[in-house]
Amino acid sequence: MNDSRLNRPIIIDLPKICDPRGNLTFVEGGAQVPFEIRRAYWIYDVPGGESRGSHAHISSHSLIVAASGSFDVELDDGQQVSRFSLNRSYKGLYVPPGYWRTLDNFSSGSVCMVLTSTDFSEADYVRDYDLFLKMKADHAL
Repeated sequence: MNDSRLNRPIIIDLPKICDPRGNLTFVEGGAQVPFEIRRAYWIYDVPGGESRGSHAHISSHSLIVAASGSFDVELDDGQQVSRFSLNRSYKGLYVPPGYWRTLDNFSSGSVCMVLTSTDFSEADYVRDYDLFLKMKADHAL
């Protein structure tokens, strides 16, 4: 997938194979998502009222999927905030680097799956919101 729209967050429709025995959805790096997948992790058992995320990435691209249940993703580019409600396992939210993300409003039993373009590196995280805003203003992010 090589698309100029991918410099901003977008919802990506993932393949859905319907079968009376149960549906199947898959993701292939470079096909459904605009990056090769280097890491996958999932968030679950989030207590009511809690949020996750609250950071930005310098270079890592992400695809966020509600594998089960639902939750919201708030994305901030330093000037504008957008909110996405994820509740279908065949829809993913593509997030390029440089967006502050916060996940909240988790339904009971929800599972958030995240696919990323990089291996884990603490150096890729911006965890201080004021620093994030400064880096955006300085065009360092």
